[in-house]
Parts: sequence; C-alpha cells; structure tokens
Amino acid sequence: MSRPTVIRSLLMVGLFLTVMVPSTISAQEAEPLWRSNGLDPTLWEDRPDTEESPMMKSYTGNAIIEVQVTYSEGHGSGQSDGIIIIELFEQWAPITTDNMISHVESGLYDGIFFHRVINDFVTQSGDPTCKTIFVYPATSPSCGSGGTGETIPLELNENLSHVDGALGMARSQDPDSADAQWYIAETEAHNLDPENREDEGYATFGIVRDGMTHIRAIAETPTSDEPTGTDLDNPFASGGRPVYEAKIISMEMIGVADPDGVIRNPPEDTAQSNSFAESAVKVVSISLVLLLVVAVPVILLRGRSEEPLNMYKDAVILDAELVDSPQDGFWDNIAEDGL
Repeated sequence: MSRPTVIRSLLMVGLFLTVMVPSTISAQEAEPLWRSNGLDPTLWEDRPDTEESPMMKSYTGNAIIEVQVTYSEGHGSGQSDGIIIIELFEQWAPITTDNMISHVESGLYDGIFFHRVINDFVTQSGDPTCKTIFVYPATSPSCGSGGTGETIPLELNENLSHVDGALGMARSQDPDSADAQWYIAETEAHNLDPENREDEGYATFGIVRDGMTHIRAIAETPTSDEPTGTDLDNPFASGGRPVYEAKIISMEMIGVADPDGVIRNPPEDTAQSNSFAESAVKVVSISLVLLLVVAVPVILLRGRSEEPLNMYKDAVILDAELVDSPQDGFWDNIAEDGL
C-alpha cells in the first residue's frame, strides 16, 4: 500500500471516530424528557387509605404514570372519565418497574380495558389482547391470558406489600411468569403478600397516588359475576368481566416524584449549565485525542515521503543553460594574450 493511500486511510478513520464518538456519548447519556419533570406529591389528594408502610411516602426521582380511564359506574349511568396517578418504586423493584415503564412507553396499554374486576379485592388490566372489536364486549378469545411473551422473575422487597391502592403484577402458577398484566388493590390485600402464602406471593411495585375514587368506582361496576354491581354480592366471584367497558384511553410517563422540590427548583441555576459544560469538555477532549492519534502518524509519514538525496545511490542530474556565443576572435585573443 502506497504512502498516500495510508495517509488517506488514517484521515478517514480519524474523521469517522471524531464524528461517531461524541454521538455515542450523547446517546448513552440521554434520558427521556419526563425524567427531568419533577412533580409535587402534595397536589395529589385522592389517595388510598393509609396504613403504616414505607409505601405511603413519595421518593425523589420515582417514575410517575398517568392513566386516563373512561367507564360506566352502573346500569343507567353515563360515562365517567378520570385520571389515575401511579408512583413506581424503582428503588425496591427495578426489574418490575423497568418492565412496566417499557410497556407504557411503547403504548402497549393504550386502548385496552379492565378485563377482571372483583369488588373489595382487585381491578386487573394490562392484557394487550383485551381490546374491543367493533362493539364491547366483543374482543379477542385470548383476552385475559394474553401478554407479550416475555416474562420477568418474581421480585419481592420487604418494603412492598398489598396496601390499599398497591400496584401488583399478575402471574400464573409459576412465580416467574409475570409478563404485562397488572392489578390495583381496591382495598388492602395482604393475603397476596409472600409471608401469607405458600406460593411465594405476588409482587407489588407501585401505588396509586391520585384518582383512587376512579379505581373504587370501576371495582363496583356490574360484572359477569355480579351483574347487579354491589347491590348483591357474589361470594364466589373470581374473574368478573365488567358489563360496561372500563377502558384505559392511554398510559403515559409524565415525570418523577419530587417531594423536596430539588428537581423543580435546583439549588443553583447553574446546575444544568455545569452539566452541559462537563459533557462538552468530555466530548471535545476525546475528539482532540483522536485527532492527535491520527495526526501524528500522518505527519511522520508525510515527512518521510521524500527521502534525502544519496549521492552514492542516486544519479545526479545537473541543469545546463545555453548562453550566447562570444564574438569571433575572442578565444584567439585569450590564447595570445593569456588570462
């Protein structure tokens, strides 16, 4: 390979690395915009009943989901719309919360309905196959048993339990079979906690922070097991499909819990600019190093591209210049007179 070809190749590699490395760094450091949106928990007033549990407290940075629902409370009543706010306990259930966030961001839950409602127990949804076909209750035959096909392990933590309003993962008999379906405890359901069961229990990973009234209303809607709603309780109810569609219009990541205001009101206004400056310095430094790594060999190669003349190896070529001939008799006069 000739020296010019090597030089060109090195320059191309340098250019490629200079462009690609900053892009890679930016991609790795990028976070979704909702992560920078701090939300004030004191604005959430429609909460579940409280009990002594770490789940009663909001924690800085925990992901927040907004669920828009529409449902009918009973026979002869019109549609009701509402918003439910859920906080995910990422610090105690990282695998389960990551799974949930991924599904929410992909739009998996948009347009599905609550397919299993048991008053004074749970309201269950999360099955992507549970969507109305033309007219409710027409839906897919797999509604109630569907999912994505990708399961996660059972994730338990001593700080998490089935308090009122708890968000949990539905599963089959296999403890590690949770997929996409989830439920909200319409009242405390500690009989689902691992210490009270012989099948390892069910995983909780979040809690309703606002809009609990809508969960209770959906729990009391007439179902296939209890067609009159709460007028006549069926003690054997286990998997009632709501008579009227209780639909999830959308689920969206809207921000993070910010109980202390550190995200909404940073201690210093320069915090963001300092972060940007640090990233810029990192990118520029790496780019300069890459340029130096490429430039030094190029300079050395160019300096050696023309070897010094070697009088023993190389032929010496002298240039000659033609001048006008001297006047006639010039050399004769020199011969006679001498120099």
